[in-house]
Amino acid sequence: MLDPIKPASASSLMPTTATPETLGMSGARLGRIEDHLKRRYLESGRFPGTQTLIYRRGAIAHSAVQGYADLERKVPMKDDTIFRIYSMTKPITSVAFMMLVEEGHVALDEPVHKYIPQWKDMRVFVAGTPPLFQTKPVARPMQIVDLLRHTSGLTYGFQQRSNVDAAYRAKKIGEIEKAGTMQSMIDDLASIPLEFSPGEAWNYSVSTDVLGYLIEKISGKRFEQFLKERIFDPLGMVDTDFFVPAEKAHRLAACYNASPGGMSSFHAPGAKGSLSLQDDPTTSSFLTPPSFISGGGGLCSTAADYLTFCRALLNRGELGGVRLLGPKTLALMTTNHLPGNKDLTQLSRSLFSEATFAGVGFGLGFSVTMDPAQTLIPGSPGEYAWGGAATTSFWIDPAEDLIAIFMTQVLPSSAYPVRRELRSLVYSAITDSNL
Repeated sequence: MLDPIKPASASSLMPTTATPETLGMSGARLGRIEDHLKRRYLESGRFPGTQTLIYRRGAIAHSAVQGYADLERKVPMKDDTIFRIYSMTKPITSVAFMMLVEEGHVALDEPVHKYIPQWKDMRVFVAGTPPLFQTKPVARPMQIVDLLRHTSGLTYGFQQRSNVDAAYRAKKIGEIEKAGTMQSMIDDLASIPLEFSPGEAWNYSVSTDVLGYLIEKISGKRFEQFLKERIFDPLGMVDTDFFVPAEKAHRLAACYNASPGGMSSFHAPGAKGSLSLQDDPTTSSFLTPPSFISGGGGLCSTAADYLTFCRALLNRGELGGVRLLGPKTLALMTTNHLPGNKDLTQLSRSLFSEATFAGVGFGLGFSVTMDPAQTLIPGSPGEYAWGGAATTSFWIDPAEDLIAIFMTQVLPSSAYPVRRELRSLVYSAITDSNL
């Protein structure tokens, strides 16, 4: 039951390219995307380079790269540049976990402590600082579904909102620079109280890292092996992994901070802004296998590989004869699961996440657009999406048969409103709407 899925033929997975007009889009309007990115972000020195990929009605409507993957060495951005996708790892991990649900190995309403016994008596923060926390009992045990929808009571240290966040930082849990192992994370979390009782609120967190740990425990296979055998190899995602091997190292982009300072700064000609180098691709920790395999943020990938994954989702869980999930399971994942059908403005305690809040709910691994009118940007009900810390992002719009992928390498993703701008630019290019 857990044997590797038979890979599809390369020809069945290769996306075709068509003129935008045959796909119900305006080529001239799609061309405004790169003009906008160049004018607002590259020439101003805000981004080193960008890659955009728009797919609609079974074919690529728009694909473009510009700028640099590595400013210091003047390495141009290319179609096969490898990016740190950070939290765009989360949808992949969530899909992998739901494979186990489909096969009957685990159920969404089961308590997490069934698989992590040391978490049975976890408590909720009331006051105090580590190790002298004042706590209270949880109203109910944490369930598997809480991990998938971020209602677990776990957090990220970078939220910097509470003393619980501070305890995560002290233990280096969920850091950009990974430390420890999956087991050490689980052990450390057992000693830190929850932010709230499971199910009471939404908080962006290490929940998906815990899912990676559970995949390993439930499947009996290393987490990275499970992803390789069940998703990456079958779909031909040859450039997606938790590290970049030596023969591909020259394709890894540099990663930057949006704020000046750091080890070295780079300025585009006539730049008004600046970037500081955060991770040099020649010395990056992503060049060697990590000790901590992060299901929440550890993968590197390419736009082409991620498009393959998204195409399988848009095609109701299957691509080229490779079925990841059944259509009903995918429909369940892309439905809002926040209690009371609330949106994130009503339930979120996060100071940071990869989603806008108004009119947006959360499913099982994705943000889900409930009401585009509340988001104040174009879109469709049922659109699902997520992004990564270095400003990578994607969204899938089943109503419009559309996928959009954006790649760059600038931390943090909240520095600029590029995701909102891209949505407006992409949707304005649709000339033949399915709605």
